[in-house]
Amino acid sequence: MLRTNVYIDGFNLYYGALRKTPYRWLDLRGLCRRILRSGHDLQRIRYFTADVKPSPSDRGKDMRQQLYQRALRTLPETEIHKGRFVQRPRWMPLARPIPGILERILVDRVEEKGSDVNLATYLMLDAAQQDFQAAYVMSNDTDLVEPIRLVRQTFSLPVHVVSPHRTRSRRLEASATSYALLDHTLLPECQFPRALSDRRGAFHKPPEWDWT
Repeated sequence: MLRTNVYIDGFNLYYGALRKTPYRWLDLRGLCRRILRSGHDLQRIRYFTADVKPSPSDRGKDMRQQLYQRALRTLPETEIHKGRFVQRPRWMPLARPIPGILERILVDRVEEKGSDVNLATYLMLDAAQQDFQAAYVMSNDTDLVEPIRLVRQTFSLPVHVVSPHRTRSRRLEASATSYALLDHTLLPECQFPRALSDRRGAFHKPPEWDWT
């Protein structure tokens, strides 16, 4: 059996497969065990994300995310690695400018920083430290093409990519040992129990996540 690590781009997974579905209470261990090929033994899951902040349109999204991260911490194989969100004003061009009158508008731009870099860093570090014999990357971010290629070339280790999105990335496909689209029909089968407990006590799936 090959010792196998899975590296998950949390926001890529969320926007590619989970957003506006009732399957956001996702048991990553259950999902990873289903996507790993025969002969692979799940050793470690590294989950990359950033803490969201409440917004005027959704005051509770940070609390729901914290509950989900609490659920993930009940899985001994899973480690959470966090980037950050950066909010700054930026002038952006209008799609239909009025020449000489209104061509740009100042918007608050919110960008998630660090997840792709952190994923690439841990993938390379774990390969260098011989922490795995095979790796799976769950993302459709083409920024990961070069680190995937280098792990395969430098360390002669297989890196399999599973895209949460329904469209293929030819660049990622070319860089990986294998490439597949996530089977979304697995999501209903890979849900945490509605009620969980940890050292802090019992907690529950956010009721908002029962609806699309």
